[in-house]
Amino acid sequence: MPKTTRPAFRCSECGWETAKWVGRCGECQAWGSVAEAAVVPAGRTVASAVTTPAVPIGQVSVEESAFRTSGVPELDRVLGGGLVPGAAILLAGEPGVGKSTLLLEVAAQTARYQRRTLYVTGEESASQVRLRADRTGGVHDELYLAAETDLGAVLTHIEQVRPELIVVDSVQTIGAAGIEGTPGGVTQVREVAAALIRVAKTRNITTVLVGHVTKDGAIAGPRVLEHLVDVVLHFEGDRNSRFRMVRAMKNRFGPVDEVGCFDLSAEGITAVTDPTGLFVENHHAMVPGTCVAVTMEGRRPMLAEVQALVTHSAAERPRRTTSGLDSSRIAMVMAVLQQHCRIRLQSFDVFASTVGGARVVEPASDLAVAVALASATRGVAAPRGVVAMGEIGLAGELRRVRDLPQRLSEAARLGFQLAVVPSEPGRAPARSPESWTVDGMKVLDVADVHSALRLLNVVEAERQKPRAVDGI
Repeated sequence: MPKTTRPAFRCSECGWETAKWVGRCGECQAWGSVAEAAVVPAGRTVASAVTTPAVPIGQVSVEESAFRTSGVPELDRVLGGGLVPGAAILLAGEPGVGKSTLLLEVAAQTARYQRRTLYVTGEESASQVRLRADRTGGVHDELYLAAETDLGAVLTHIEQVRPELIVVDSVQTIGAAGIEGTPGGVTQVREVAAALIRVAKTRNITTVLVGHVTKDGAIAGPRVLEHLVDVVLHFEGDRNSRFRMVRAMKNRFGPVDEVGCFDLSAEGITAVTDPTGLFVENHHAMVPGTCVAVTMEGRRPMLAEVQALVTHSAAERPRRTTSGLDSSRIAMVMAVLQQHCRIRLQSFDVFASTVGGARVVEPASDLAVAVALASATRGVAAPRGVVAMGEIGLAGELRRVRDLPQRLSEAARLGFQLAVVPSEPGRAPARSPESWTVDGMKVLDVADVHSALRLLNVVEAERQKPRAVDGI
């Protein structure tokens, strides 16, 4: 009698397996998703013929795996140089963010380089994709289009077309015959992805898979899908903004701290090589409650304007509203301002936001938030052409930020005249406005947040005296 494995229970959301039934998945924490899986006969694996013999690593050719441009420079930047033959790339993002538009542009640009491309759509009809290609200028003779939802038919198209690039939109809509479950399920997604990646590796075809995301923003399907592919990209963007970002979460061929910026419009998607202007407003007059921060998106410095509004509150509990900023860090900065800078905000409504829908969560933006809050409270605008960067500690000190030279160079390139930064170890804080310069921009070293606000004239010159503690 053939031996069988013991019954296992599997999560329908992420594929996690356990020996006994539980009400909550131990991997994705989903409730009621664990069910008994089918019993699989246990067998023995015997040795079989090899596909290619093993050779010394020094004799392996690397010419076949050289980078090839995708025709979209911002995507090449994220990928580390371009598309690698035989690579499997997973692009995930929320519905409507522009994944299909971006990949159709990549497929069209690849076809323009006389490299045959196959675009497989399982979510739209071929005529719908053609209409979008007409609108974005993506029609080319080397771009082949197929509307299929069966894995066997997709493999047949690959055999007939013999492309150099395959785009599958999306992996959750393709089903494999003879495999349990419906398309999009854990077993189906695993089998479809494994089959497509196997073809990509054996035939040296670059394969791009589109993946869905859950309501929490995680990639839908089994977690093994992210382990199978070589590159995992997240396509991010706000529905109310045309700005989109591609972020590398995993990359076997390049860095994982790069981002690409795009502008999504009715005419298609275009690369944004200098996105700073989208997040910084040009005020004709000095406006209280604003300050510019320099953040790092991967290895790219980006400037973002922080705005604050402080008004008297008629409610017993004042409102604290944020948009594009971390509410917990805003609360911490407000507490530091009250304790160390004599800025009383306990009876005021505070509203803080960023310009252009930028998402700023880096601690280096703490000082810019503090300047905006202090400026809005006093009604005094900070000097024109100022950028502020620095992490604020609970004792009111300013802590260093990473990649400071790159941040300063970017601010100087965009025409800012003054930068306020934390003091570096081994260099005394500036006691006067005269400090050091970077590409013609004056840089002031300050040790604490009160000194920074005082230099920018958005707080009273006197420090708050230490508060006595009862019994001491």
